[in-house]
Amino acid sequence: MNVLMISPGYPAEMPHFTRGLAEVGARVYGVGDQAREALTPDLKRSLHDYLPVKHLWDEDATAQKIKQWVKGRAIDRVECLWEPGMILAAKVRASLGVPGMTVAQTVPFRDKVEMKRVLDAAGIRTPRHARVKSQKECWNAAERFGYPLIIKPVSGAGSADTYPVHEASDLEAALKLMGHLSEATVEEFVEGEEHTFDTICAGGKILFENVAWYRPTPLVAKLNEWISAQSTCLRDIDRPDIKIGRDLGRDVLKALGFQSGFTHMEWFRNKKGEAVFGEIGARPPGARLVHLMNYACNADLFRGWAEAVCWGKLSQDTSKKYNCGVIFKRALGQGRIQRYEGLESLMARFGEHVAHIELNPIGSPRRDWKNSAIGDGWIVVRHPDRETALAMGDAFAAELRVIAG
Repeated sequence: MNVLMISPGYPAEMPHFTRGLAEVGARVYGVGDQAREALTPDLKRSLHDYLPVKHLWDEDATAQKIKQWVKGRAIDRVECLWEPGMILAAKVRASLGVPGMTVAQTVPFRDKVEMKRVLDAAGIRTPRHARVKSQKECWNAAERFGYPLIIKPVSGAGSADTYPVHEASDLEAALKLMGHLSEATVEEFVEGEEHTFDTICAGGKILFENVAWYRPTPLVAKLNEWISAQSTCLRDIDRPDIKIGRDLGRDVLKALGFQSGFTHMEWFRNKKGEAVFGEIGARPPGARLVHLMNYACNADLFRGWAEAVCWGKLSQDTSKKYNCGVIFKRALGQGRIQRYEGLESLMARFGEHVAHIELNPIGSPRRDWKNSAIGDGWIVVRHPDRETALAMGDAFAAELRVIAG
């Protein structure tokens, strides 16, 4: 099994997936914009060969370079788990004649308006939405839908360039910040809890499912520096208030015809108790959420994904043993990390339930909270009981302080 992996060294989770491929018996050919010398020793051990490409996102030129590079070697799969490279991967598959998602099949996972068009046609509940390419079109959409709204990129990822709009002055301010975008989507603002629906699939069958609860919603966390964002993988995903999202997610995958790989969907449970679709990517989640699933199951889903895409199965026990939460800390103050407050007390109370702790070292510069999902550190807590796990997460969010100065 020869697998071509696009961007095997970045973002941070990609070397884990590359390792997974090697461990399940694949010969991995990496292509990325990092110099060969910049690859870590562990990543180099996972790669059979590596092609550095200076302008990786020049899709057609990169596809041609890859075709020349692999000449005489049969490639069985082309994988990319980073949002910006999804179309590139589809073009490389077409160039090499490799099965997998085509450009046409990939577009609805990248273009948020096309995504919702397909799902609307399938009768799936999505927010009212419109593609806009000018300020005039934005104002027209706001007039049609009414406030509150969300405005965000058509092909973005996460909460980048995403703004809540509660009144006309908010829209005016957002448009000034989004002038670098050629188009955007204006959507109905759905108020309620925000969750994920994450899967590993093979041959159109779901082999693994996960639901995580964002506390608070990513957009609220993005806009408020003081918040310690939490994500919690839930052990019981058959609860009625969670099962509605699982059912929605399964319908979404069916409508989009997804076959093999990781998916990451976000959905809302609104104040009426409805499950409302948010968006979906044909990729794993970031922000350490795959690590969190591993801690919840005592499994290795980096390797599990690799086994699924290479061999069509997932042989590990991936049943949930715990409710598992990650808490991201942002330092208080500016400059370098001076100390941690509250950590000893928290560890004395909850230490046996702390699966991982990684804080920005003392003396290190404080990270830019606006551009770092993990902020100045992350802690993983887990417990079989849902409410106990949530309470521990709240304690670390409220009582642990990372002080900079």
